Amino acid sequence: MLTVLVDYDSGNLHSAEKSFQRMSAEVGGGEILVSSKPEDVARADRIVLPGDGAFPACRNALTSDREALFEAIVDGVINKSRPFMGICVGMQMMATWGREYEDTKGFDWIGGEIAKITPSDATLKIPHMGWNDLELGAAGLQHPVLSGIETGAHAYFVHSYSFRVSDPAHRLAHVDYGGDITAVVGRDNMIGMQFHPEKSQATGLRMIANFLNWAP
Repeated sequence: MLTVLVDYDSGNLHSAEKSFQRMSAEVGGGEILVSSKPEDVARADRIVLPGDGAFPACRNALTSDREALFEAIVDGVINKSRPFMGICVGMQMMATWGREYEDTKGFDWIGGEIAKITPSDATLKIPHMGWNDLELGAAGLQHPVLSGIETGAHAYFVHSYSFRVSDPAHRLAHVDYGGDITAVVGRDNMIGMQFHPEKSQATGLRMIANFLNWAP
């Protein structure tokens, strides 16, 4: 089994790579590879798309000089139904639209838009940064990647925009930050999380381990 963490210059993947390697060794999850090569993504059994920074920059990085890389991701996830995990902006790009700085088309894998967080409490700062407690919805409680995760589990966030999903069934978990903030989305062979699992200690490591054994 091969899990590829896609490298498209979206940030430092070192900590994510180490976390995936650690959990793969514990659960027998196979090889973990960080790669920017379309041919590696094409042979991957699981695909992970991280992302740090602004939505337009991350999206454009997969449409300018990396079109072949994006095509390999789409072929693996959509045509071959490989398990997919989007992290932070990698999760946000699963949406139909991103509204950060300018309207930018997402992958449209899960309907919805990425919009500015507007807390009802004016004292809450943006970006939403630090630990927050997950609240699992009915779909989240049944999802294999969230197995062993309970409402109240802590996850680490750093973001100013959040996923407003069109279909509530696709929102697996949320957090409260002056209003509901989407934390985990998913459907079929896809799952995405706004927080960084590699920085979320036991909660994140458990989700990584579950993903490496997930057979949707």
